[in-house]
Amino acid sequence: MKGDRVEIVIDAGGEGTRNYEVVATRAGRRVEIATRRGVVEVSEVTRTGTQVRTARFMASRVLALVEYPIADEQGEGEE
Repeated sequence: MKGDRVEIVIDAGGEGTRNYEVVATRAGRRVEIATRRGVVEVSEVTRTGTQVRTARFMASRVLALVEYPIADEQGEGEE
């Protein structure tokens, strides 16, 4: 699913906020989100489930987690 991406906004303390983005870089890959023990993991995963890249953030610092799904390849009226 090329085009799949997740934007993460975290609280950086006195510096304000910081934005991070994890993108599925190749066709067939996807981005998965998991929350475990106070840690948010955003991973790029292959078709077989192998993690390629992982970003970890403290859940208490995450302000927003925005998922952008792949856009439809078909135009309007096409089937």
